[in-house]
Amino acid sequence: MAMTADGKIATANHAVSTFTSRRDFEHLLELRATADAVMSGARTVNSGEVNLGPGPARFRRLRLKKGLAEYNLRVVVSGSGSIDPRADLFRYRFSPVIVLASERLSEGRAKQLRALADAVKICGGEQIDFREALHWLREKWKVRRLLCEGGSELNASLFEAGLVHELHLTVCPKIFGGRAAPTIADGAGVSRLADATRLSLKGMKRAGDELFLRYDVLACKSASGE
Repeated sequence: MAMTADGKIATANHAVSTFTSRRDFEHLLELRATADAVMSGARTVNSGEVNLGPGPARFRRLRLKKGLAEYNLRVVVSGSGSIDPRADLFRYRFSPVIVLASERLSEGRAKQLRALADAVKICGGEQIDFREALHWLREKWKVRRLLCEGGSELNASLFEAGLVHELHLTVCPKIFGGRAAPTIADGAGVSRLADATRLSLKGMKRAGDELFLRYDVLACKSASGE
């Protein structure tokens, strides 16, 4: 995730826009090159030229050197299936597209998504059961390392479920402000300090005016419940 110095990932109108440097985008592709699958919420996928792929050939070669498939799997999350069928994600068929949804997904929308995606998985009732979803991704699609690129509600759900092991965070030299501007993890949040997710700083680099941080998440529960 990338955020402004005041902790925002988008402006107050929640518009998804690029506010980081070219180096940060390369960092994103470097992280994708380590993952079996890349996951994002529907709002991000609907925002424009987003295909969740590995990028240029040099990053695909990096994947192959690591013993991974040339192209990562692509996972889109939306409880109600509110994914634009015209999204770029569906135009580029270089790797499977998987949709995770809840029982709020209507039959009509499910039929539409099944015609576009390679798989549509219903996990949970009103809300997506991410522990079940990640277990299914591991068993069905052999996903061992999953990179999540937000947005804030999806991140919050993963933190709440104890499914985040590592956080890569880019701090950018901007201030957005605004009570309504999203952070890296929104949702209900915790009411007690004791319930906060605890992190351990494992790496820090500076590039220009941006700061690249890597945290391990402490006491994280794995998708298998271990």
